[in-house]
Amino acid sequence: MTTNAAIQTSDHLRFSFLGPRGTFCHAALRQVATDADEVIPAIDVPAALRMVRAGEVDYAVVPIENSVEGGVNATTDTLIKGKPLEIFGEMVVPISFALAVREGTALEDVHRVGTHGHAWAQTRNWMAEHLGDAVHVPTTSTAAAAHDLAANPGIGFDAAICAVPTVDEYGLVALSEEIADNKNAVTRFVLVGQPGTIPAPTGADKTTLMVQLSTNEAGALLRMLEQFTARGVNLSRIESRPVGDSLGRYAFSLDAEAHVREERMQAVMVGLHRVCPKVTFLGSYPAANGKAIRLRPGTFDADFVSARHWMDTILERVER
Repeated sequence: MTTNAAIQTSDHLRFSFLGPRGTFCHAALRQVATDADEVIPAIDVPAALRMVRAGEVDYAVVPIENSVEGGVNATTDTLIKGKPLEIFGEMVVPISFALAVREGTALEDVHRVGTHGHAWAQTRNWMAEHLGDAVHVPTTSTAAAAHDLAANPGIGFDAAICAVPTVDEYGLVALSEEIADNKNAVTRFVLVGQPGTIPAPTGADKTTLMVQLSTNEAGALLRMLEQFTARGVNLSRIESRPVGDSLGRYAFSLDAEAHVREERMQAVMVGLHRVCPKVTFLGSYPAANGKAIRLRPGTFDADFVSARHWMDTILERVER
């Protein structure tokens, strides 16, 4: 995200984020928060979003998608459970990992490694090659692992996998700063607040929805996807999530490359509302890459307006 235009104007805003300081989420937060703003670390994603719902903060910055591990279920699930929330922006942060230890610890001394599950998954090949017998100890975040390792000698693990800048922040030593299996990995974060003014379209936007499908109905998924295809709206992310009340009931969390102000996106949402039992709007906001979306012929706003005008000329002649 390259601008703060998506967030409300104020000399002092309050932000929650997946803490502690030094997480990749903290790096994403720094893209939107200023030195005058108050930033409050949360123990996990649901806690960060609860603070928004309770009015304790104006916005939360939380991860929603990783290029290696996919969607962050804690975010997609918490967004739709409880008081309505909306997304106002997104930030992308490159991911690099270090193996951090207390000073004096050698590689052969490492038997248990603390880190978040996503970080462990993104370093498993390096770990298998260099520390094949090491045991993963789950933590709430990568920075929490580094913090606990530095602050508590009896924490129960010998090393932490964390962001490279976090190593120095907590006074640790890096045995290696290149342990990520995918050197091009990135994580996408979103800026979440209570529903308010939707950011204006930029020509490079996303709309996030949660769409529930009809149960035990052949072709329900195809019918949902057809709403996007017919209007020329591309999906950059689509993930299934269980509704939770019984087996076989699913909803889809998805990102569409369009803004709700566009005629084609409005047509999609009307179509979804018509054929799906529940559609939740979670925000339209500028895409982090700023890349303008190329529309195919017949999907420009003028095309929809022209089509409606043509239809109106016919309806005018219908006997009343």
